[in-house]
Amino acid sequence: METAAPQIFSSIPLTHYIMLSAALFMIGLIGVMVRRNVIIVFMCIEIMLNAANLMLTAASSYYGNAAGQIMVFFTMAVAAAEVSVGLAIIVMIYKNLRTINLDVFNKLKG
Repeated sequence: METAAPQIFSSIPLTHYIMLSAALFMIGLIGVMVRRNVIIVFMCIEIMLNAANLMLTAASSYYGNAAGQIMVFFTMAVAAAEVSVGLAIIVMIYKNLRTINLDVFNKLKG
């Protein structure tokens, strides 16, 4: 007796995932370009990364290939390391400059 794995993405077309992923990526990109708060910019970069992960997962499921989902696993592992290092840098900069405004970071040039 063979049981088929449930197809989560089968009822929703791939184009919907492409549009959602593009919208999330654009929101993140606009946030990076417009905002001056380093924490907000950092969160917008994470939104862009999650948009790419969503697209990889959706395409992987749509084409029946696990390579995209494996790539998402490694991307999320790297993102976790990036978040810890990035937040440590932000905390140290705040400790030295007493601000998280990106315009003040020009003072860090040698």
